[in-house]
Amino acid sequence: MADLRLVPVTAANLDLALAVRVRPDQERFVSPVVKSLAEAYIHGEHAWPRLILDGELPVGFLMAFLDIDWNGKGLDFRSGLWRLNVTPEAQGQGVGRFAVGQVAAEVGRRGAGRMFVTWEPGEDGPGGFYRKLGFQPTGEESGGQTVGVLPL
Repeated sequence: MADLRLVPVTAANLDLALAVRVRPDQERFVSPVVKSLAEAYIHGEHAWPRLILDGELPVGFLMAFLDIDWNGKGLDFRSGLWRLNVTPEAQGQGVGRFAVGQVAAEVGRRGAGRMFVTWEPGEDGPGGFYRKLGFQPTGEESGGQTVGVLPL
């Protein structure tokens, strides 16, 4: 993966984004891109969906959440990685690490000192990947998912 970059999802690349799929055994751990894009539409400026390209080849999709009112009380605003889908062919090639780094850079650029992620618990789930990148479980759950935090 020599030429990784993020691009906004637009009408011109929508079909490429929608075609991004994970391995069948991973589908229970992450929502499909189409659901993420629907949620991005609903959440407006708080969602940051991006197509991950290697050159012109789509290899993944990510969506960050930016300044979300975490508890709905206006007291705890958080930013972080909401979704990460990497194509089977690109897994193990640094795409996930690149994606997390890009979200960390965006969250940091916006002034936050830490970023969050949630993941479905499970032996084959993404928890080990996020812990390897330095995320630590907070002890919280969100929608049955483990919440992790990474200092920036």
